[in-house]
Amino acid sequence: MKQKIVLKVSMHCSKCRTKALKVAAVAYGVTSVALEGAEKDKLVIIGDGVDAACLTEALRKKLCHASIEIVEEVKEPKPEKKEDKKELIICWQQPQVEYY
Repeated sequence: MKQKIVLKVSMHCSKCRTKALKVAAVAYGVTSVALEGAEKDKLVIIGDGVDAACLTEALRKKLCHASIEIVEEVKEPKPEKKEDKKELIICWQQPQVEYY
């Protein structure tokens, strides 16, 4: 089950952001990590079987404050079925033979 986890982490500078991204990327089951929010203070993690509490604890050890905001299941979009299949009509043109 893929899940999306949004964590609020206090990050003051670009070095803190880099450290937070590295900690989140190394965690088991993480497929993508991104920063969101106006102040780039929210960490969005998408993965399969990610433990949100363990990840928050690891971020608290490396940085100062981290809290869980949202944990939700990611639903994959269903592929659209195309039932209108147009048949391809091929017309062969006869070669023109010229006699002299």
